[in-house]
Amino acid sequence: MDERKAYIKQKLEEIFAELPENVTLLGASKTVPAEYINYAAQCGLKLIGENRVNELLEKYASIDKNLLDIHFIGALQSNKVKYIIDKVSMIHSVDRLSLAEEISRRALAINKVMPVLVEVNIGKEESKSGVMPEDCLEFVKEISKLKGISVQGLMTIPPKCEDKDKNIEFYKKIKQIFIDISRQNVDNVNMRILSAGMSGDWKEAVECGSNLVRIGAGMFGKRDYGANN
Repeated sequence: MDERKAYIKQKLEEIFAELPENVTLLGASKTVPAEYINYAAQCGLKLIGENRVNELLEKYASIDKNLLDIHFIGALQSNKVKYIIDKVSMIHSVDRLSLAEEISRRALAINKVMPVLVEVNIGKEESKSGVMPEDCLEFVKEISKLKGISVQGLMTIPPKCEDKDKNIEFYKKIKQIFIDISRQNVDNVNMRILSAGMSGDWKEAVECGSNLVRIGAGMFGKRDYGANN
């Protein structure tokens, strides 16, 4: 077994040992070759998330889809929706009406309803996409009217914080937004997924209510951005 496979096996064992049963693990597989993605599946991983449309298309045929469910978790341009609409089972990064409309249109064209998560810019950072926290409920209501999508919850990436308590504040805030929207009982909205927490802070996110965590380097090892995938 090569070193990277040994690392993946060890890290998955460690994560599964600590991950609560009600929390889903997503392997953030950006830059990870299909060989190692499939090996992670053999070790028990059931869900991966790809960030880039072109990379997903390059790897798609080689990914073991009998063992793995594929989500799209990166920023998505409306003109690229058509390339992935039949290849992923959820899109995590819906942050504007035009994107939701295009997903709906493309999904309906293949008789599909695409589950989506609304991306929330919980830290109101100019450098990040996502719906502002105060606009989230109205945005959910607006896109819930589209027939080709089904809103399944929220996702967020908080600002990088050295202070763990500050990080926890952001996670508590997104959980409250999640609860508030759930209580509205909006048609075509099933608030079942709160995707928050990554390799360095997933345990804090879970403590605050996240039920889907995205782990990349903490599972697959350091990303190689020069790799030819």
